[in-house]
Amino acid sequence: MLSQQDLQQIAQKGISQEQIESQLNEFKTGFPFLKLEAAAGIGRGIIAPDAAERKKYEDAWNAYKAEGKRVVKFVPASGAASRMFKNMFAFVDADYDVPTTDFEKKYFDSIEKFAFYDALDVICQKNEGKGIKALIADGNYKAVAANMLKAEGLNYGQLPKGLLLFHKYEDGARTPMEEHLVEGALYAASNGEAHVHFTVSHEHMELFKAKVAEKADTFAKKYGIKYDITFSEQKPSTDTVAANPDNTPFRNDDGSLLFRPGGHGALIENLNEIEADVIFIKNIDNVVPDRLKPETVEWKQVIAGVLVTLQKKAFEYLNILDAGATDAQLAEIAEFVSKCLCTDAKGKKADAVYLREKLNRPMRVCGVVKNVGEPGGGPFLTYNQDGTVSLQILESSQIDTNNEEYMKMFTQGTHFNPVDLVCAVKNYKGEPFNLPEFVDKTTGFISSKSKAGKELKALELPGLWNGAMSNWSTVFVEVPLGTFNPVKTVNDLLRDQHQ
Repeated sequence: MLSQQDLQQIAQKGISQEQIESQLNEFKTGFPFLKLEAAAGIGRGIIAPDAAERKKYEDAWNAYKAEGKRVVKFVPASGAASRMFKNMFAFVDADYDVPTTDFEKKYFDSIEKFAFYDALDVICQKNEGKGIKALIADGNYKAVAANMLKAEGLNYGQLPKGLLLFHKYEDGARTPMEEHLVEGALYAASNGEAHVHFTVSHEHMELFKAKVAEKADTFAKKYGIKYDITFSEQKPSTDTVAANPDNTPFRNDDGSLLFRPGGHGALIENLNEIEADVIFIKNIDNVVPDRLKPETVEWKQVIAGVLVTLQKKAFEYLNILDAGATDAQLAEIAEFVSKCLCTDAKGKKADAVYLREKLNRPMRVCGVVKNVGEPGGGPFLTYNQDGTVSLQILESSQIDTNNEEYMKMFTQGTHFNPVDLVCAVKNYKGEPFNLPEFVDKTTGFISSKSKAGKELKALELPGLWNGAMSNWSTVFVEVPLGTFNPVKTVNDLLRDQHQ
């Protein structure tokens, strides 16, 4: 099935023949649905700390940072903004010339509220000889939209989301990249330094680096810190081969294999290369202006405090296990694993070997928000490969839609995942975990795509906060909805939280 040319192509990507054969087999077999115990809720896997507890956790976090620990803020930022502008691309290509849909009307009625308005006005004057107001007065709405989207204009249809102007300030508009630098200074700085890591696509790397270099000094002076800003790309070795509907390899017109990015789960490799004690993970588009940041900063410190408090206890117990635990100590450790880490043995003997395995692994605390109908996965108690039950973040694709009981759990879940994580990635001896060892490889996902009009199957790796972290210790903390303000369409920037 694989030619010599295929094998050369595979080798250039750093992928083995066995991996390709395994992926092609996964197209045939599919991935098993997960077995669920229940949706997580307050008191059942989700902590809802009161004011006194929040203060205790914030103090724990600040004490931890004072020990000279290395903290990194990890921001997946490789996504292009094209999906943000789907509606506006449709308008430019439409057979009508004036705003017709509710989305189009809202965009043009509120256009002056966008942080990129001034930049767009300048580019319209340059390219069209008229500003936005004059073009709209002439009924030339499409010229305005095209100058926002196209390469000869602002090129927002192709730029990464992290480099679009999101928020207005008196001293100029800011991009999400800049807002993340500010966040890094406010809750992730230690030893006077904020370490921020962006994952960026290859095509945007140089532009991203240039923009960061242009802006970082301003915020370093403002917050009295130094920045250590690093970048990485999704590794070619994490790409996955595409298949035809009959599960044979999909080929390009030149006969070569078609590879596709493996999804955000591929970033577990990038995360694994970060030198840190604690890593915050947050999506590039989930940022707010400075006036709303205090709530975000408070809760980031709270979830980090929960993490380091639990980690400290886990390390104490691992040292006790090393020394030889008494029966009473084993019972105490089993209680901690069950109650605090929400991992149920489910009939397995809670002996020293089992307890060590469940304690000596990466740990994450995930902020979850009350479910208000936003798209996204949710927190569940789920059966693991070893028969135990623990907390996981699940997507709808991982649930058997024919199972009425499971669908009821999913649709009636009280909370969902806003991608708000803080991770502890070193063991009790100070050594970094090898994170790919903790991936549940049976949690991938197959989707239907097309290329040049031909149908194909695409394979996504276990998601970064789903299957890629399946075998981590996981704890959920309820955080306010105000800490979750994603921008999925351009009109989301008109929400009060982004004004």
